[in-house]
Amino acid sequence: MRRAAQGMLATIALALLTAPSSLARVYLTQDQALALAFPAPASVQRRTLYLDAAQAARAGREAGGAVETRVVPYYVGTAEGRPVGYAYFDTHLVRTLPETIMVLLAADGRIRRIDILSFDEPEDYKPTERWLQQFPGRGPGDELSLNGGIHALTGATLSARAVTQAARRVVALHRLFVAPFPPPSGPAPGKGDGAPPGAPGAVRP
Repeated sequence: MRRAAQGMLATIALALLTAPSSLARVYLTQDQALALAFPAPASVQRRTLYLDAAQAARAGREAGGAVETRVVPYYVGTAEGRPVGYAYFDTHLVRTLPETIMVLLAADGRIRRIDILSFDEPEDYKPTERWLQQFPGRGPGDELSLNGGIHALTGATLSARAVTQAARRVVALHRLFVAPFPPPSGPAPGKGDGAPPGAPGAVRP
């Protein structure tokens, strides 16, 4: 009996410890976020950017933080045959638990909006809509750092830092490898150089 009771307590303790990650607060699904980003009659196409180690390191240097993933899916919204924006979904840790955000870029590569899709940390640490309004209009060459161009968020410094770093990461990846026009240093690897679909730096549907 005592052994059974101890086993039950251990099970309950494990459930309590794992509850925060299994009960994620979801504010928007990916489909809902894309509908906000690209309302009708715009169409949306999913594409994937493939990076090699050197390209990931290059993006990390520009973003001021490591780019750990080598496969970056993103979504292109088009209207009348022309791009109207690019949506990237970024999942990252805040303190010990993850959040997922959408960074929507305008056709010129500047941030149009940032939405929080899910946030597993306590609600008190969630970035506010007012704080997120600092990002629209910022893009390559603009100051995107806490206490620089972006004001800190009182009581939620780690949350603010995580969102800011994600925004920097997306802007850097887009400018270097996705933007229609190459950066001043030369053409983006894999675009216009004959790289086959799936090669490092290449973009494919």
